[in-house]
Amino acid sequence: MLTSRGRRISEARSQNEERSSFWLLSSGFCLLLPLLLGASKAAQNPPATSAAAPAGQSAAAPAPAAIAVVIDPKAQQFLDRCIQALGGDAFMMSKTLTTRGRIYSIYDEKTAGMAPFESWFQYPDKRRFSYGKEKPVILINDGDHGWHLDQFGQFDQSKEQEQNWQLVTRYTLENVLRLRIHEPGALVQDAGVDFVDNLPAHVLEAFDAQHTHMKIYLNTKNFRPIRISYRLRNPQTQDFDEYSDVYSDFLPYDGIQTAMHTARFVNDERVSETFRTFAHYNDAYPPSYFQPVAIK
Repeated sequence: MLTSRGRRISEARSQNEERSSFWLLSSGFCLLLPLLLGASKAAQNPPATSAAAPAGQSAAAPAPAAIAVVIDPKAQQFLDRCIQALGGDAFMMSKTLTTRGRIYSIYDEKTAGMAPFESWFQYPDKRRFSYGKEKPVILINDGDHGWHLDQFGQFDQSKEQEQNWQLVTRYTLENVLRLRIHEPGALVQDAGVDFVDNLPAHVLEAFDAQHTHMKIYLNTKNFRPIRISYRLRNPQTQDFDEYSDVYSDFLPYDGIQTAMHTARFVNDERVSETFRTFAHYNDAYPPSYFQPVAIK
């Protein structure tokens, strides 16, 4: 039987885990993750050519060729101008991003919660995210694995939390521009001009290797991204949910135009906003930053 103190600790940890589920989903904005340049892992490590088969045996069939990326010329021109507007090589080659600021949860168009945060991100998929003033909660993610640290100790993130992290990581601004639209089988087309967030925008329609339908909206004047929208099937309802990430208030840090205000919408409802007050690229982090704490 739990003691009174034990019950209080258990209840508090449960509440912390529920809050961390929200921050896992919404904190993708304070990450704005630039990803590593280069070919995919398969391209970096192509399969070795099969040796000649012994007499009387058929040689193994060659591996199928990778599916080509298709980007129409006009869309490519817009993408090139977008990359240059964000900082060119500095944007494409950055390795880490450190940020500070405030993050808000939104429910029914009202602020449901606010917390100061600090974020350390190492591309492509490692992050350490701390939120709260006193006794902050720390969320650590390394690829598919995640941990939660608070005043009561350390425990694994739930599968739902880890999936939320993977979602916000996969379709951030940097991921889309640096990886998603260059995956084998990706398709990008010019979709004309539209108004979004009260701004005229070039619209690029895209599909990634997972056949996710995306729309990239670029400001017609400066070619900075305004919004990225994408549709994913809800595993519970089997209907499609539409996500939109909105980027604004760009400022230069280390030669990279960085969105200092971001907002997330799910099915046209605003669910979070992030306001950055500081950003710095290419800090060196110790490898242990993205691993669970060793408990003795």
